[in-house]
Amino acid sequence: MKLYKSLIAALALTAGMASCTDWLEQEPPSYLTPESYFTDATQVQAAVDWFYTVMVTHGNWSYGVYGNDNETDNQADWNPDNKYGTGLWQTSLTNGNWNWNNIRNINYQLRTIVDKNNAGSISGSQAAINQYIGELYFLRSYCYFDMLQKWGDLPIYSWALNNDEQELIALSVRKPRNEVARFIINSLDSAITLMQPQGTYATTRIGPDAVKLFKSRVALYEGTFLKYFAGTPFVPNGPGWPGAEKDYNAGYQYPTGSVEAESDYFLQVAADASKEIADKYMGSLRINTGVVPQSATDPSNPYLGIWGTEDMSGVSEVLLWRQYSRSLGQLNDVEVVVNKSNYGIGLTRGFVENYLMKDGRPIYDSQYEYNDTSLALVRKDRDPRLTVFLKEPGQVNLFINDDDANIGDHGVKIEPVPTIDRRGDAENGYPTGYAIRKGGTFDGALTDNGASTNACEVFRATEALLNYMEAEYLLSGSIDNILPYWRAVRTAAGFTGDAVNPQVTIDHTDMAQEGKCDWGAYSGGQLLSDKTLYNIRRERRCELIAEGLRWMDLQRWRALDQLIANPVHIEGIHLYANGNDNPMYRWYCTDPTDLSTFSIVNDGSTSANISSPDLSEYLRPHEYNTVQNDFLGGLTWHMAHYLQPMPIRQMILTASDYATPELSPLYQNPYWPTTADQPAEQ
Repeated sequence: MKLYKSLIAALALTAGMASCTDWLEQEPPSYLTPESYFTDATQVQAAVDWFYTVMVTHGNWSYGVYGNDNETDNQADWNPDNKYGTGLWQTSLTNGNWNWNNIRNINYQLRTIVDKNNAGSISGSQAAINQYIGELYFLRSYCYFDMLQKWGDLPIYSWALNNDEQELIALSVRKPRNEVARFIINSLDSAITLMQPQGTYATTRIGPDAVKLFKSRVALYEGTFLKYFAGTPFVPNGPGWPGAEKDYNAGYQYPTGSVEAESDYFLQVAADASKEIADKYMGSLRINTGVVPQSATDPSNPYLGIWGTEDMSGVSEVLLWRQYSRSLGQLNDVEVVVNKSNYGIGLTRGFVENYLMKDGRPIYDSQYEYNDTSLALVRKDRDPRLTVFLKEPGQVNLFINDDDANIGDHGVKIEPVPTIDRRGDAENGYPTGYAIRKGGTFDGALTDNGASTNACEVFRATEALLNYMEAEYLLSGSIDNILPYWRAVRTAAGFTGDAVNPQVTIDHTDMAQEGKCDWGAYSGGQLLSDKTLYNIRRERRCELIAEGLRWMDLQRWRALDQLIANPVHIEGIHLYANGNDNPMYRWYCTDPTDLSTFSIVNDGSTSANISSPDLSEYLRPHEYNTVQNDFLGGLTWHMAHYLQPMPIRQMILTASDYATPELSPLYQNPYWPTTADQPAEQ
């Protein structure tokens, strides 16, 4: 066991730098230790730059950040995540997400740099040194927030631990989740204090405005989590909270006195931080024209042009972005997959139908008729954001450098009919038939396979407006204070006239209808009765399309309980509408004039490559095979799945009796067993 105990050192100090690729291609020589290396400000910057990849990036051979909402009710691929099944997600001896490497190494660099700076042994601009130290505080907070979303209660480490077995065991204690959130916010405040002021410009370097936006995100997350999970074992002192079983958490009291007051504390922090950023940027948001340019002579769409570019420095509402460069070898594959079906990730029917009509009313109560028998009709008279982001066959994708000599080897000049046949290349197929344009370039020279330099948005100021709207409304229950911000979001989205007024949407909202297409219409298994609150959630969903925040929102709203009793079938295009006599169905006939020439197998057998019309008129990407299919009954839920199961080995190695992991200072998350290879208990 002594040998295995060394595994605990995952929390201990590693003398080397973090094992990740440098964002800005700057690194200190590997043979120098931090003690001898940090002698001037440029060396401090190089060390800080090393950690920038802990933040969201496009990566390579993927759809980048635009695919990060996959496995939610917004986006789907061919196979559901095991968390939506019964007995498929199980405990394990290990869990790669219980990884403290980045936090550990940031702590080590932070302590070393701060100590050397206090001793006056780092030369250079003190303002610059303070900026870099502030960035380290932010980066640690970013990593901690990722862990908070996965695990809830966590150990709090503000320093790098020594590789001492007994010390590591003694410090393996999980602090209540709200204390972790307070630690994150305090670290962000330290970052803001140290950083240099920021103008209204986009930057590739972390600035105070990005930190304040992130602070509002963390606070809104924790405030709403405590609100909607109150009375459950997922929050401190809730019935069955596993933390109460440990002496070090015995008698825990919220700093504000109750879970309700603690929730309000975080909501107020979120409102204050987000309002500061919202007030600064709401007047400079880019306006959506509602038009996708189709030639080099067409007017550009400023809103659509936020994405699909190599350079976001001219976009004031982008607070932080990552730049890619051929000369530095920093590349991604985003432009290729935007042109070729979004890497097998498609929008869901529920998401598409959740968007309003252009009069600001839902599809079921509008002066415009909603028709989903073709993608052209789905886009017609809709929310201008959906109009520009939902691709349509026949659209021009590339009109710059679009001759054969310049188009990359994967560029697609004209948008094709969606490939829904799963027998083809799943990477380049359209699982739902709905593909998005967000992030796509119009320049064929940028679509070479694996060689895109598409910039990556990390933080966008519009999120601050949405954060403020939600936090302030939950605190005050009044729409008055948030109305100017809501109207600003609507105006930037491209709505005009009465549709800019959210009250129009609220007055025409039927929650029974919304519950059919939006998991966010629920909290704790109950359909929301507050139509204003619901439409704040809807606005957030539609504005932040494919920006990777949907799972966080569903989790903090406790918006999946209803799947326990009522599993959901993910659907896509209306393939079998009007008795199969519709443009979509004819796309897949070898002779479009003859419906009998439908060329795809849909009989539910193991050979089927699309879903059967016996299941639904709508394409069901997860239910092609009705013979061997864990998800034929739809996506379901278990309460335990809101958090990940602790790795059993970590509990065993920190327990006083190796045969009894329950004796570990660590504890298992609610409804997960303490033995390996077991499904959730509830």
